[in-house]
Amino acid sequence: MLILRLGAMGDILHALPAVTALRAAHPDWFLGWAVEPQWRGLLAAENAAERGPAMPVVDRLHIVPAKQWGHRPLSATTLKDIRRVRQELRGARYDVCIDLQGAVRSAVLGKWAHPRRLIGEEQPREWAARYLFDETVRTKGIHVIEQAIEVANAAAGDELSAMLPWLPVNEAAERRCDGFLASLKGKPFAILNPGAGWGAKRWPAERYGEVARALVGKGYGVVINAGPGEGMLAKEVNVASGNIAIALTPTLDELITLTRRASLVVAGDTGPLHLASALGKPVVGIFGPTDPARNGPFGGNFRVLRHPESRRDHSRRVEPEAGLLSISPEDVLHTADELLKEAR
Repeated sequence: MLILRLGAMGDILHALPAVTALRAAHPDWFLGWAVEPQWRGLLAAENAAERGPAMPVVDRLHIVPAKQWGHRPLSATTLKDIRRVRQELRGARYDVCIDLQGAVRSAVLGKWAHPRRLIGEEQPREWAARYLFDETVRTKGIHVIEQAIEVANAAAGDELSAMLPWLPVNEAAERRCDGFLASLKGKPFAILNPGAGWGAKRWPAERYGEVARALVGKGYGVVINAGPGEGMLAKEVNVASGNIAIALTPTLDELITLTRRASLVVAGDTGPLHLASALGKPVVGIFGPTDPARNGPFGGNFRVLRHPESRRDHSRRVEPEAGLLSISPEDVLHTADELLKEAR
């Protein structure tokens, strides 16, 4: 069976509970996954060659740099790489392919594999994709994780439930994280993730700094996670905290390792929040223009803060959404206290 979910980070993490449930129910099935290169660390650790702790869910990865192809669609390198992927997918001889992306480009990849069954949602994200599917599934779930489970069940003929996904273990990343956290001397720590895909989802840096100060006062270490291009944002948060946190720009393997060790994660609607939820960590989600009922944390121990007047809006606005700004550091800290008490 081939899984189609190229990216991004949160979307792959939303697909993983369904695929992990398939793997747990059918350990002898051969599962492949087509993924963008930057997200392979969610499915396999560095140099992983076979299923096991370093590649727990799939048997094979197909690396598909579709975004690069889009930037240079007619270049000789792109055309050569497209031929590679087509040959690789067809050569794997998948009998079933499930499209958990719902885009035309993912459905085209499914066609390249020549499966007997290419299955996707009846109402995919890009409506034209459904005309490439051999079978469609009318999903009823509200959350995208529930919808992925429904598609997987239809493909496999199962009645599986979503489960916490199995994420890879990277021994080299474990050792590097030992060094990052050495100054904490074994203290429990929280991860703050101030970044977000666009400004309207981004809670102010100075408020994250207040939360960091308060958590340190309660005996916790604080790690500020900065994604690519977010180094200055992490620095702003650390300055607002009084420079008492550890600001890091970890690799994806390192972020998985750090999150496994964390006692708490505070973040907006972004990939690291979904990673923490996938790992079953206590999560405080700070939401504004996106709908947590559809895309928020799922399962596990979490709380979502969102103003009742916030409306779903995916406009790429620069300024934080008004409802998001109504959430105070005190609100976050009170919610974090509740979660930490429950965890204890």
